[in-house]
Amino acid sequence: MKETYRVTGLMSGSSMDGVDLACCDLVREEGSWSYMILAARTFPYETGLRSKLEQACHWNPEAIQKLDRELGTFYSQLLNRFHEQENLKPGYIASHGHTILHDPARGITFQAGNGRMMAEGTGITVINDFRKEDVAQGGQGAPLVPLGDKLLFSGFDGCLNLGGFANISFDNPGGLRIAYDLCPANMALNWVASLKGKAYDRNGEMGRRGVIRDDLLEQMNQLDFYAIKGPKSLGREWFLEQFVPILEQSRYPAEDLMATLQEHLALQISGGINEAGIGSLLVTGGGALNGSLIERIKMHTRAFLEIPEDSLVHYKEALIFALLGILKIRGEINCLSSVTGGQKDLSAGTIHRI
Repeated sequence: MKETYRVTGLMSGSSMDGVDLACCDLVREEGSWSYMILAARTFPYETGLRSKLEQACHWNPEAIQKLDRELGTFYSQLLNRFHEQENLKPGYIASHGHTILHDPARGITFQAGNGRMMAEGTGITVINDFRKEDVAQGGQGAPLVPLGDKLLFSGFDGCLNLGGFANISFDNPGGLRIAYDLCPANMALNWVASLKGKAYDRNGEMGRRGVIRDDLLEQMNQLDFYAIKGPKSLGREWFLEQFVPILEQSRYPAEDLMATLQEHLALQISGGINEAGIGSLLVTGGGALNGSLIERIKMHTRAFLEIPEDSLVHYKEALIFALLGILKIRGEINCLSSVTGGQKDLSAGTIHRI
């Protein structure tokens, strides 16, 4: 029996490049899933809203709830515009929203973008809030994408996502999916690029002009997070509190900061690849287009890195959250305890029906 679901996935990543929307057809046939991305687009955040997202982790609960409602309205407007322009009418919307707070050790995670308001604003059933149930049972609530990696991209030994953070997923020898965050990625790269007034370092050119500074590299590599065994995940709070001070205290030119940062990321990422014994990797996320970073990773690993077509590079996470939403609708597992460290697998998320 062939079952087809048309669903739009919404992803707002930690690098805050904008809101990714991908309207997809997901097909379940003979026990396997396949997909087609029908249309996809990124809508940048306007400056005022982006500034709020950057600062919100320091706000009180009332202010955060207000932002949650503001984002719900904003996302509804984007979705309506996107669907109208593309002449598409999905049956479902699966929204990751935007992570404002993520501190699993304290049982805290919050993805803003009010699901009830989105359902009412679009007239479409919305599935959101995928992380909180796992955090409540002692899990990391992240990463969630690895189940989609396993179901949609089993032709590769593993998947590497270079988004705001770098994370990896793969099957262990027992067939269990394993995944965890490796290090910051675009969040850090963009921070250094901003020192030169740039939104990002196109193709890694800024880093190519710099010199790797060994003392700075050692300081980065000695951060406590890297000594922790997975499952483990990173949040913006960690980046601001642990990583940014190292960059701020350095007196090296921005080009040297970037070159050293690229080498640091390449070492941490390739270390995770090599430790897992992965032979072939699907590489997605904006960092996959950073030629200098990819070259440095290849210097430290023998694994084959496959960078797919642009639609998958940019919208794989939106695609997979679309799948996670449909799994929730079907009452099936969409959150793996082998990945998050939670007590059990879950069918996670909240459904807002019209």
